[in-house]
This record gives sequence, structure tokens and C-alpha cells, in this order.
Amino acid sequence: MYQRILVPIDGSTTANRGFAEALALARALKSSIRLIHVVTDLPTISPPLTPAAMQTLRDQLYSSGESILHDALTAARATGVAVDSRLVEALGADAGERVIEQAGQWPAELIVCGTHGRRGVRRIVMGSDAEYILRHSPVPVLMVRAPEASERD
Repeated sequence: MYQRILVPIDGSTTANRGFAEALALARALKSSIRLIHVVTDLPTISPPLTPAAMQTLRDQLYSSGESILHDALTAARATGVAVDSRLVEALGADAGERVIEQAGQWPAELIVCGTHGRRGVRRIVMGSDAEYILRHSPVPVLMVRAPEASERD
């Protein structure tokens, strides 16, 4: 049961909570984890940036994603959980779409993710990427709530 757990991470507090939950589950079930970080479209900035400035921003987004993955890989390996990672580009698509694609390609048996991340406009209950994942996932999804959501209850 749940031998392949896909964990999207973006460095947010909630994504880190999801990662911690996935790590505990993987240890208990002797499962493997695949971490993914999705680099989305560059933000629209006014006035428009020069091509060189856009490239610098793109490089920073990729560097940040690699750093987030590296830190999570290091933490997972320290617990003895089998783990690998992917940096996925989502230019022209939403992060949630790329997570679902990765779940099918790997193939994952469970997706564990936070209800809110750093992307998009926050919805009332969960982030738009998390909602997309929940609605379109071919496998079970474990949603880990944002700290502020837990404190309100």
C-alpha cells in the first residue's frame, strides 16, 4: 500500500508540512518518495523587463527550485527513506497539471501535498493548484492543511 509517494514542494510552510507527513508515512510503510518542484511561468512585470533581466529572473527561479529540492532530499535521506526528485517546468501550464502528469508518469500511488503554497490566488479552502490536484488525481491524495487553517478550527 502506497509504495510510491509523490510530494510536490515549493518551500512554503504548508508544503513543508506535507513533506513531513509524507516522510513519516514513507518511513512507516517503507515506501519511496519522489519530490517535485514546479517552475511556473515568469510573473508579468510592468514595465517589462529586458531579455537579460528576464533570463536572470528565470535562472533565480530554477536555482531556488534546485535549492528547495536539495534541502528536502538531504532531509529525507537522513531518515533512510528512498527518495529522488524532479525539477519540472510548467511554462504555459499550471503547477497542478504538471503534478498530475508526474503522478501518471512515475507512477505514483499517493500524492501528499499542502493545501496552500506560494502560487496563485488563495481560494477559500485550499490553493488553486491543490484543488486541481485533488479534482484530477488518478490516485488518492492526502492534503495537509495550512497552519493558519488548523489554528482557526
